[in-house]
Amino acid sequence: MSVAVVTGAAGLIGGGIDNDMRRMFFGPAASTIWHRQAHERSIKGYVHVDADIRDQEAMAKVFSRYRKDIAVVIHTAAQPSHDWAASDPTTDFTVNASATLVLLELARAHCPEAPFLYLSTNKVYGDTPNRLPLVERETRWEVTESHPFAAHGIDETMSIDHTTHSLFGVSKAAADLMVQEFDRYFGMKTACFRGGCLTGGGHSGAPLHGFLSYLMKCAVTGQHYTVHGYKAKQVRDNIHSYDLVNALWHFFRNPRSGEIYNMGGSRFANCSMLEAIDLCGQIAGRPMSWSLSDQARIGDHIWWISDVRRFQSHYPDWQYKYDLRATLEDICEGFRHRDAATG
Repeated sequence: MSVAVVTGAAGLIGGGIDNDMRRMFFGPAASTIWHRQAHERSIKGYVHVDADIRDQEAMAKVFSRYRKDIAVVIHTAAQPSHDWAASDPTTDFTVNASATLVLLELARAHCPEAPFLYLSTNKVYGDTPNRLPLVERETRWEVTESHPFAAHGIDETMSIDHTTHSLFGVSKAAADLMVQEFDRYFGMKTACFRGGCLTGGGHSGAPLHGFLSYLMKCAVTGQHYTVHGYKAKQVRDNIHSYDLVNALWHFFRNPRSGEIYNMGGSRFANCSMLEAIDLCGQIAGRPMSWSLSDQARIGDHIWWISDVRRFQSHYPDWQYKYDLRATLEDICEGFRHRDAATG
């Protein structure tokens, strides 16, 4: 029997260990209990562990129980919000950084040959992307056409130093670096996937995290949405959870050592806030109610598009399945399906 230990089990990407801490971070509407229950109904062999990843004793029991069978560790659990991190920096750091060290040490002790895949974030680069030469277009900001990042997006050569990360970015960067060092020191096969906006029909979007999911939720329900800063022209690339999990699968089948990958929608699937609002309204069948706040979030990006060519060069068989419209339609269907199931 082969076992995958997955943290953040009931969230967008994972399946295995989860204690629904997202509900504590963002309130009842962001709870992932529904996703856990769906896993338990539909996935043969799924075993849920309701535990806090910071609890070394609880995590040790999991690794000890399955140690002979663990084929991969996929660490997706996190406190994922800029704003929430500022409200409780200690919890943010212990969830994102300290717990990652707990998991790395347990993996080293019990299954050192198993690949360790970490869901990092593009926020490890801080606000360095905001120093790129940007030009204002009608509906979005763009990098000047002569810049090396213009054609394909930002690659892994961008520095993570001398920048405002946000407290969230700091805790994720600490974990990201630790994952890399466990390859260099101990020879473990590790990879950091520095995600842009990760989303899909399984996302429990909330005002403080999961902008595309929450935006679509507002479009479906008629709730008001507030955009923070940059004239609502800030740009994000968006990758569907299916495409990200498929990337993890390709890495697992042929793991490498100490890799970092920028992983997002790239030029294939990206949008500004204005463009996303328009498209969400089209899919929902009515204009959205929204407003603009002049106050941008600390460390937030004006323009981010991931250059995924490094990953594609290592795994050329990997391809996108979901473009932006298909992703939003899946999110919309997900909300409507959940409403029908609970109503």
